Amino acid sequence: MRPRWAWELDDVDGRALDRPISPVFTTQFDAEQWIGEQWRTLAEQGVHSARLLHDGHQVTPTLVLRIP
Repeated sequence: MRPRWAWELDDVDGRALDRPISPVFTTQFDAEQWIGEQWRTLAEQGVHSARLLHDGHQVTPTLVLRIP
């Protein structure tokens, strides 16, 4: 089984959102590249923060998405 990386996207109160959904990635690099490309769009859709999960376990600090 390949490793699975995905972003859990949260609202301003820290609750997990069911939309939008993060794709599932096979590498951490691909997951981080995706968030780097999509963070502005996600923030505009109401995502306040994102947490990178590896097989269901958080592996990075929470990333707050703020549009300057």
